[in-house]
Amino acid sequence: MHDIRSVRADPAAFDAAMVRRGLPPVAERLMTLDATARATQTKLQELQTRRNETAKLVGMAKRQGQDSTGLEAAGRAIAVEMAALEESLPQQQRSLRDILETLPNILDPDVPDGADESANVVLHQHGEPPRQNFAPKQHFEIGEALGLMDFAGAAKLAGARFTVLRGALARLERALGQWMLTLHTERHGYAETAVPYLVSAATMYGTGQLPKFEEDLFRTTDGRYLIPTAEVPLTNLVRDDIIVEAALPLRFAALSPCFRSEAGSAGRDTRGMLRQHQFQKVEMVSITRPQDSAAEHERMTECAERVLTELGLTWRRIVLCAGDTGFGAAKTYDLEVWLPGQGAWREISSCSTCRDFQGRRMNARMKPVEGKGNVFVHTLNGSGVAVGRALIAVLETHQQADGSVVLPEVLRPWMGGLERIVAA
Repeated sequence: MHDIRSVRADPAAFDAAMVRRGLPPVAERLMTLDATARATQTKLQELQTRRNETAKLVGMAKRQGQDSTGLEAAGRAIAVEMAALEESLPQQQRSLRDILETLPNILDPDVPDGADESANVVLHQHGEPPRQNFAPKQHFEIGEALGLMDFAGAAKLAGARFTVLRGALARLERALGQWMLTLHTERHGYAETAVPYLVSAATMYGTGQLPKFEEDLFRTTDGRYLIPTAEVPLTNLVRDDIIVEAALPLRFAALSPCFRSEAGSAGRDTRGMLRQHQFQKVEMVSITRPQDSAAEHERMTECAERVLTELGLTWRRIVLCAGDTGFGAAKTYDLEVWLPGQGAWREISSCSTCRDFQGRRMNARMKPVEGKGNVFVHTLNGSGVAVGRALIAVLETHQQADGSVVLPEVLRPWMGGLERIVAA
């Protein structure tokens, strides 16, 4: 959410920020709606003063035995005019808010220009794609050959974009989630948090999923929404709060299922587990002072990178360009992992700083140690990482010529000491 005062202060800069996002200039329209609403508010205040003064005169006239008929008529006329304005003001304010709440965040200056993912910039790479002396298979080929990945059974139960895992692969999914959550809580300082998987519309609004992205969500019959990521409930823990500066940063982590309708993804990644309606993810969320959010963004991304390194994966960090940065983010790093079976880089984590964009929507503020006036907190979120995609990467990276999969050492304690997954 944007502050209309910042639009008034520099409409040209605001328009330039929206143009970077591929949107048309909108400041003039916003300021016109704002001016109309403010004029109505001013008129109401003036009428309120006149009504109070008129009421006093009526009282004085009656106490002095004078005719107050004219004054009373004037008071009624003022009341009628006020009622009309009181009805129109919320509509005017809503018209302004309807536009503001659908406009994306302003990008950080160092976000590269560009219309789509082709303009994203690789910042650094860890490792080189492995050279295998056999033709590597894709994860679904590996899983089906092991007899532990069942897409037909999932389709029978729920339709397309679901997966049933069995045996060692089901345990591997559990092990990955538990290990990553433990890593982030015990070594990276995040507080483990168990959150609701169903949330209110107000919660979805706070992090920017509503109203713009409702078609991407699953809604229940009682008006709640299945969470698309634990970012939503974790970030909203501070909604409407005033946090003392000394308590920041707050760092939360959760392992949760995520539910996404994948609207607009028809024909994309239809085979395998890459794009599912339901998947597990470890999510990291930070609530910081405004001056700390840039450094926290780097820290959070490094926490996600450590996961990939310890799993023995080849990965790279990318900064997303203007046209590929998400609605609520001011800057996003994507982590991509090399999948030998696909022979391609695929996203496995996104870490974003939202600056005060979500804080403003949630009315989440910080009480400074020095100075007057509360300020909106900055929020950040990052995948630490998507469990299903980590499972895919482990299968494809550590597959062997005989069809087995060697498990990374960090996972073996979570797998009961198992070193290799073989056919069931």
